[in-house]
Amino acid sequence: MGRPKQFDPDAAVEQAMQVFWRQGYGATTPQCLVDALGIGKGSLYNAFGGKRQLFDLALRRYLDLQNSAVAELLDGCGPVKERLRKALHFVAQADLADPDRRGCLALNTAMEFGRTDESVMAQVQGMFDRIEGAFRAVIAEGQRAGEIDPGRDAEALAGLLLNTVNGMRLMARVDSGPDRLLRVIDTTVDLL
Repeated sequence: MGRPKQFDPDAAVEQAMQVFWRQGYGATTPQCLVDALGIGKGSLYNAFGGKRQLFDLALRRYLDLQNSAVAELLDGCGPVKERLRKALHFVAQADLADPDRRGCLALNTAMEFGRTDESVMAQVQGMFDRIEGAFRAVIAEGQRAGEIDPGRDAEALAGLLLNTVNGMRLMARVDSGPDRLLRVIDTTVDLL
């Protein structure tokens, strides 16, 4: 009879997400994971199958968290432009508050893997598609309410917002403060 698991797999995935986010996939060894999770190598392989499988779980967790946080802000009440502004502020503040300036795990992963891993790229692209879809829905709502010009292409505007978010996340990794990001947010929302 095997010994019962001595760790919480959900907590382990959360901790692994932090490690991969801080170091990247390539720089994270199985030993790094074992040390960070406080488990034995056997437990790592028995519970998750290995580094790659644990990375997939960690990336999925990150993507779900990001999607739900943005969706919650966009689904709120109030004027559409203010909800969009709040969502962009949320992203900027979260990135700037991170003392390690890790940026976005999805973007970091896309840059690290490039187009070499279809499974990883499909997960990242799925996150981008969901966020862009949420932006598109809110923009269409704003168009129906007369807050955004109905003659504008909602899909193109949603793409602009997604690109803005991704650019902001990269800028937050190297910029020393919020001023530039706040200007980008205000200008982008005003352009709508």
